[in-house]
Amino acid sequence: MSTPVTDTPSPTRRSLMVALPLLVFAGLAALFWIRLGDRDISKIPSALIGREVPQTELPALDALTRDGAAVPGLGPAQFKGKVSVVNVWASWCVPCHDEAPLLTALGDDKRFQIVGINYKDRPDNARRFLGRYGNPFAAVGVDASGRAAIEWGVYGVPETFVVGRDGKIAYKLVGPITPDNLDKVLKPEIEKALGKS
Repeated sequence: MSTPVTDTPSPTRRSLMVALPLLVFAGLAALFWIRLGDRDISKIPSALIGREVPQTELPALDALTRDGAAVPGLGPAQFKGKVSVVNVWASWCVPCHDEAPLLTALGDDKRFQIVGINYKDRPDNARRFLGRYGNPFAAVGVDASGRAAIEWGVYGVPETFVVGRDGKIAYKLVGPITPDNLDKVLKPEIEKALGKS
């Protein structure tokens, strides 16, 4: 009587079969890390640079005032003839809390206006946020649905744009304003926009 022949892999082959998926995964992870992991997200280019601001009209944040006057909403007419810094923010955004004092201090420079797009936020929370840190915004448009953020090409909050007097987007900063990028990047971009006639 002969014993049936079974095709059982050798221990070395079994080890290789177990290790192969792990090696493939490790190789892919290394490739993604090399290609994506070391990039500065604030340098992601925007297809909107050099184009006019989106033509979206955004309603004002209810009951928001500045110096005793109601703060208006936001539309394309707001940008004509003025250099503007547009900040996309929300009260629920943790980095927005970190950048708020820097943005408020930036608002002391009256050569340009700072306007805000309040992204998917509750009005009472947004007003409390501005009450806590100060309101640097000459206008605040409410983007309750997130549609305006899509039209502006926003990857996530916070983001900040510099818009020239011609109403065209001159620069985009992805991520929060920090003391470092404020002095090294954002202020020079604002100065460039102010220097253009």
